[in-house]
Amino acid sequence: MWWFQQGLSFLPVALVVWSAASFVFSYITAIVLHHVDPLVPYISDTGTIPPERCLFGIMLNVSTFLGMATVYVRYKQVSALSPEKHKILRLNKLGLRLGWMSCFGLCIIANFQKCILYYIHVLGACLTFGVGSIYMLVQTILSYLMQPELHSKGIFWARLAVFLWSCSSILSMFVSSVVLYSGLYGQNLVQKLHWHPQERGYTPHMISTVSEWSLAFSFLSFFLTYIRDFQKISLQAVVSLQGQTLHESPGSSRAEEQALLIAGSI
Repeated sequence: MWWFQQGLSFLPVALVVWSAASFVFSYITAIVLHHVDPLVPYISDTGTIPPERCLFGIMLNVSTFLGMATVYVRYKQVSALSPEKHKILRLNKLGLRLGWMSCFGLCIIANFQKCILYYIHVLGACLTFGVGSIYMLVQTILSYLMQPELHSKGIFWARLAVFLWSCSSILSMFVSSVVLYSGLYGQNLVQKLHWHPQERGYTPHMISTVSEWSLAFSFLSFFLTYIRDFQKISLQAVVSLQGQTLHESPGSSRAEEQALLIAGSI
């Protein structure tokens, strides 16, 4: 058995590989068709113009599903490992909600392009990266609380390092974006897909784009830390029949009807 076949470790592996591929494929397509500049464009710019927009959208929608599944499995694992620790259980439920909100934001990013519906796209980015960073913080705290009995110290320090990496990327991207779009370097920069080094605003633009790529890969790196954990868990679906046929209403099985008839006759 290969390492990615153990337990449910294929889920974070698929999430990371598929999401990275969605960025890379849309980037390559946009470069080949000369829709963006080769030197570090915004990730969203590589999914703005067809056909890469279609590829970007459908691949990120799949990433959304994989992300929701990964977050849910992590939630079930923590619940099973710490069934009587109320502090951990509360944080775990909070993490589930935050993780799903972040995944919903990714779906918004995939389907509302920056150059078409900018403010909705920004809302999706805030949900994905802003709420997603809080999710990373919650999972890092859980890793701290669960060490050393259930988690190794190495996992905690790895997640803490990735969380700090994402926070520094968010701060860098926020400051550079505010400077870039403050109006000092022109108007309608949101629609601008091609930049030249001699242009005013090129430096904050590059800092912003590099920070965005750094932030995206910090998120992917965080989910890589789930692989060893997920090797030790599997989920099964339990089928519970509410009736002997598909046309009966729930709770109206033949046994219950016969019991009522017998009780009525007595």
